[in-house]
Amino acid sequence: MIRTNLSTRPFYNQRSVQLILLLLAVIVVAFTAFNVSRVLRYSRSDTRLATQAARDEARAADLRQQAVRLRGTVDTKQIDFASTDAREANDLIDRRTFSWTDLFNRFEATLPDDVRITTVRPSIQNEGFGLRIGVIARTPDDINMFLENLDATGAFKNTFSAEEHIDEQNQLNATLECIYLPEVGHATGNRRVTRPQR
Repeated sequence: MIRTNLSTRPFYNQRSVQLILLLLAVIVVAFTAFNVSRVLRYSRSDTRLATQAARDEARAADLRQQAVRLRGTVDTKQIDFASTDAREANDLIDRRTFSWTDLFNRFEATLPDDVRITTVRPSIQNEGFGLRIGVIARTPDDINMFLENLDATGAFKNTFSAEEHIDEQNQLNATLECIYLPEVGHATGNRRVTRPQR
């Protein structure tokens, strides 16, 4: 029988150390694999982005060249001519869109009691609206008073009676002509200008 004191033999924890080392090796391999996959992914993404950036730069250069060519073909005189036409068209549109209500308010404010308006025919002219106004009155003085009242507003100019004749009812029919400038003066409301008493 062998008598040995086992307590004097050194005790090593080999399995625990091997297990810890194996676990550390697995963790290192896992991190290494993760890092390698990330590097490969970012490398592919970087290559794709670099290719796209190169395409975009080439496209931008091509567009710059096209812009230079187009600028060379632009006729500045034609652009000036087109903008002048556009301004004239806008002026015509502005002149065509005047207020009929404002015009008739002006007529009502300046019309003597013994004058009636029968027709109004506007036409566009260079300096404003040309108006042909048909009226019926008792005397030429009534028509003259109406013309003077129109002149006094400042919105009518070059007012005159183009034609006058007596009808079957012994009334004076007249055709008045004038230039109407809607932006000048203001309608004076519903006040009626009456003929002064003699």
